[in-house]
Amino acid sequence: MTARLDGSTIGAMKSSPRKFELTADILLRAYSIGVFPMAESREAKELFWVEPHERGVFPLDGLIVSRSLAKTVRSDQFRVVADRDFPAVMRACAERDNTWINDEILRLYCKLFEGGYAHSVEVYEGGALVGGLYGVSLRGAFFGESMFHRARDASKVALVHLFARLRAGGFRLLDTQFLTEHLASLGAVAVSRETFRLLLAEAMAEKGHFAGWPAQAAMPGAQALKLARGPGTEVAKQDCDMDGPRCDEWVVE
Repeated sequence: MTARLDGSTIGAMKSSPRKFELTADILLRAYSIGVFPMAESREAKELFWVEPHERGVFPLDGLIVSRSLAKTVRSDQFRVVADRDFPAVMRACAERDNTWINDEILRLYCKLFEGGYAHSVEVYEGGALVGGLYGVSLRGAFFGESMFHRARDASKVALVHLFARLRAGGFRLLDTQFLTEHLASLGAVAVSRETFRLLLAEAMAEKGHFAGWPAQAAMPGAQALKLARGPGTEVAKQDCDMDGPRCDEWVVE
């Protein structure tokens, strides 16, 4: 691992590589204090630690759902489940020209998944995996890592279902690591590192249950919308047409 604590873009502060094996337990300890690993590229042999000065978070009562997205979710044109094929979701998230997901990241997060600390939300259409996301679950916090889509709105549908599961399971915090224009259009906000640490400490004092809705049981769209929408939920007046190749990223590469 290489230690790097930087601002909202990845750069600047980087120390010499540390010669030790990164384990799932060390990774969980890092998440518990707000630090996460990344790789420079798919081919990179080393990882580095990141703790942004400005953090992206989703208020769990603040999801913005457009009318057309709500219609898509409610239509059940997609079948949405969780934790059926976690490695496939990670590999799909890495299918882009520039990615921070290398073999070591894949190995580590699959270990977290095997231990019940990482989860995927998977969107299927006609039996094919067409969208999804994955992240780390620790106490009352969920740390979003990456998203992908192969069908229009599939990653947004996954996000609605993630909100539904987190709210049903009593989670307190949904971390997006960095704030992008796309995530802001869906309700994410930026907070300072100091504020994030306070929010994280509050979430660590609670216990969320990702399987509050059985993981591999498909959740009907109408139920997902009902669970995902809190008192602060907005209905966007216009759709945000942001399904380009960078729109699914939860972090800046």
